[in-house]
Amino acid sequence: MIDLRSDTVTRPSPAMLDFMMRASVGDMVFGEDPMVNELEEMAADMFGMEAAIYCPSGTMTNQIAIKAHTRPGDEVICSRLAHIYQFEGGGVAFNSGASVALIDSDNGTFTAEDVAKYINNPNDCHKAYTRLVEVENTVNRGAGACWDFDELVSIRELCDRHGLGYHLDGARLFNAMTADGRKPGEYGALFDSISICLSKGLGAPVGSVLLGNRDFIRQGQRIRKVLGGAMRQAGYIAAAGIYALRNNVERLSEDHRSAEDIAKALGQCSLVESVSYGGTNLIIFTLTDGMKAADFLDKLRENGILALKTGDRSIRFVTHLDLSEADIRKTCEVLVSL
Repeated sequence: MIDLRSDTVTRPSPAMLDFMMRASVGDMVFGEDPMVNELEEMAADMFGMEAAIYCPSGTMTNQIAIKAHTRPGDEVICSRLAHIYQFEGGGVAFNSGASVALIDSDNGTFTAEDVAKYINNPNDCHKAYTRLVEVENTVNRGAGACWDFDELVSIRELCDRHGLGYHLDGARLFNAMTADGRKPGEYGALFDSISICLSKGLGAPVGSVLLGNRDFIRQGQRIRKVLGGAMRQAGYIAAAGIYALRNNVERLSEDHRSAEDIAKALGQCSLVESVSYGGTNLIIFTLTDGMKAADFLDKLRENGILALKTGDRSIRFVTHLDLSEADIRKTCEVLVSL
């Protein structure tokens, strides 16, 4: 099957597996796993940040960051499409006791002007303290949309004026940097904390890294313990993250070209009403009136293709490193024929 459901379905390549099996390991909780330590140092250095903490998932790194930035009763400003709101099990409320102020937009990005409207007056006892602004780059529900970097700078300046924290859910940040040409250090200089995921476009089997200053990460280690996320001989999976950062970043442009080809093919499909493509590796499309997503998925499956339903009439495709040129070509041919 050609699996376009997500870039999380990838499996370690033979070279990655070999690197993992040759990893030196120790007890991560004691700070003695050399591969975990190397991964954390490598990621922090890459983004020009002081420290990092390795976790099993991007949801955990996001939730640790939110809890470290806020206190119960505080409020987080984010997009209504944000992963922390849509897909993290109500964790902002459950883990941090915080509320959310949701900004509406078509693709999950917003402006500093939008943020300013949602900052509460700290002297108004009826309102929650606004404590954190969160952005996601690229935006999953925004079909892989990339943020305008200058707008991110403007939001940073607004956060500084109001004493707000600034967190980046960078689950697909390397896709964004491939598209916008920015360097990791530019993002590192902009945000108080960044979560990067290793198990999506970079192809590692598991793991995310949270970046920040030393005090923030020290607090994050305590929160990770409470959440149950401290591991032992994690060097085997950390090694996969090291391999991914060394070998699988530059090739992301291939996934973007594949997604662009699929988006063009969708434009020629008679059953597709509209296509949203943010320029990276995600595509979300809406079917014509009367065509249900479940029925369209059945048609795809009959042709050996898997995709993800995102609504009654909407479907998502995600390209990744386990897809060959032949897979993309066949997918395009099938879509044009439907």
